[in-house]
Amino acid sequence: MRSGGQLGRSGGRHGWKREGGSMDCEAGKARRSGARAAGDGGRSAWKGSGGWRGWKGSGGWRGWIGRRGWRRLGWAAAAAALLAAGCSGAAEPQPDPGPAVEPIVLEYWTPFSGGDNIFMTDIVEAFNSEHPDIRVEQINSRLDDYYSRLRTAILAGNAPDLAIVHATNLPQFVQNGYIERLDEPAAAAGLDWSQFNANIVESTLYEQAHYAVPLDTHALVLYANQAHLRRAGLLGDDGKPLLEPGKEGFLRFLERLKASSPPGVAPLALPSTRIDSVWLWWSLYNQMDGGGAFYSADGGKAVFDNPQALEALELVDSLYRKELIPSGINDAFQLFHDGDAALLVTGMWGTGAFEQAPGLELSVVPFPVLYDHAAVWGDTHTLALPAKAGLTPEKRAAALTFAKWAVEHGDLWAKAGHVPSSSQVVASEAYARLKFRSDYAEVANDVAYWPRQVKQWSMIELLIKEWERMIYRQQTPAEALRRAQAAVDAALAK
Repeated sequence: MRSGGQLGRSGGRHGWKREGGSMDCEAGKARRSGARAAGDGGRSAWKGSGGWRGWKGSGGWRGWIGRRGWRRLGWAAAAAALLAAGCSGAAEPQPDPGPAVEPIVLEYWTPFSGGDNIFMTDIVEAFNSEHPDIRVEQINSRLDDYYSRLRTAILAGNAPDLAIVHATNLPQFVQNGYIERLDEPAAAAGLDWSQFNANIVESTLYEQAHYAVPLDTHALVLYANQAHLRRAGLLGDDGKPLLEPGKEGFLRFLERLKASSPPGVAPLALPSTRIDSVWLWWSLYNQMDGGGAFYSADGGKAVFDNPQALEALELVDSLYRKELIPSGINDAFQLFHDGDAALLVTGMWGTGAFEQAPGLELSVVPFPVLYDHAAVWGDTHTLALPAKAGLTPEKRAAALTFAKWAVEHGDLWAKAGHVPSSSQVVASEAYARLKFRSDYAEVANDVAYWPRQVKQWSMIELLIKEWERMIYRQQTPAEALRRAQAAVDAALAK
C-alpha cells in the first residue's frame, strides 16, 4: 500500500528495502536465473518426450496448463508486472502544482508591551498558519513614541497596511484624513457591526461612519490579594472583596485593610505620577448624576471645573492624604504582583500577568460604584487602515480579513485580560473557560470614553501635570481643577 510516496513506504527507501522492496527484486532476479538454468536441463527431457508433436498431441497449451493454470498464469503475470515496476524505481506521476502563489504581505504596526505583545504575536501567528495566502508581519513599538512615528509614516507615504489606534486617538486620525473609512470594505469582508458590543463600537463611529474595527475594551478594574483581605476579615466565601456600597463604605473598607496589613503592604496601590490618578478621577466624576462633562456643547471651552468634578478629585486626594494609597509608589503594578498591596486599581490588561504571579491569590471585580451609577474609565484598541497610495484592493481586503478573524477569535486576545468587542465571543464557552474574565465582562457596558477631540491626548497630559502637583501637596484639588481647565482652554484657543 502506498503511503506518502516512494520514500514514505515503511520508513523511506531503506525501510522499503527491508520490507521487500529492492531485496525482493534481487531475489526475483535470482529466481529467474534459476529458472533459466533449470530450463537448460529440461530441454533434453522435453525433446525426449516427443518435442513439438508430443506437446501438441497432449492438447498444446490448453492441455499443459488447464483452466486453473490459466488463472494462476494471470495472477503471476500481474505480480511480475508489479515487481518490475518496483525494481525500475520509477515514481508515480504527480500532478503539476503550477507556479507557487506568493501570499499578500501586510505590514502591521502595534504599540504593545509585556503580555499584550506576547498575546498579539500569538494571534498573528495563528492567523498566518490558517491563511497561507496572507502573511501578517507585526512590527511592535513602544507606546511612548508610537503615535508620532505612525503620523510621520503616514505623512511621508510610508504607512503600514494596518495599525492599532486607540479610540482616544481616533478623532485626530479621522479628522486629518490619516485613516480610511471602512464601511464598504468592512461590508465586503462580511463584518457585521451588530455583533459588536454597542458601547464599544460607538467609540469608533464618526458621523455614523466606521473608521476602525474595535478589538476590545480595556477599563479599570479592582484587583485584590485574597490573603490580605482574609486577614482583615474582608473576603467573602466566593473569594471576592466584601465591599460596602458607596463612597463611605469604600473608605471604611480601606481603613480596615490599612489597620490589618503588615508594614510595607499598601491598602490600595496607585502610582503618585503618570495617568492613573486621572483615570480614577474620570471614573468617579462620570459616576455622578450631572457629571462627566469635559467640554461645552460646541467644544470650544472646558467645563470640568464644577462641583461634581471637584468632589471626585477631593476623594482621590483624600486617598493619598490618608495614606490609604501610600505616597511615593512608582510601580504599583509590580507592587501588587509581588504581594505588597492588598488592592490595585488599574486596567484589566493586568489579568494575564497577575494570574501567573507565584503565590498570589487573585480576585478581580469591576471597579466599585461609589456614587450614583456605574461608570469607569476605559479605552479601546482598534484596527485601522492608514491612508496610503499603495494600498491595493487586494491588500485592503486582506487587512479586513485579518481584522474580522481577530475579532472572531477574541478569546485569544482576552487571555491578556481585555474584554472582547464581539458580544458573541463574550457569550461563548471559550471565553467562559478563561478564569476571572467573566467576573468583569459587564464593565464593557459602563466604560466612559474620553470625549472625541482632536487634541484630547494632549489635554489629558495637562491634567496629569496638575494632578501630580496636588498629590505632592503643592496645590489643593480646587486649584488643580482651576489650573487644568485654564490650561485646556488655552490649548483649545491655539
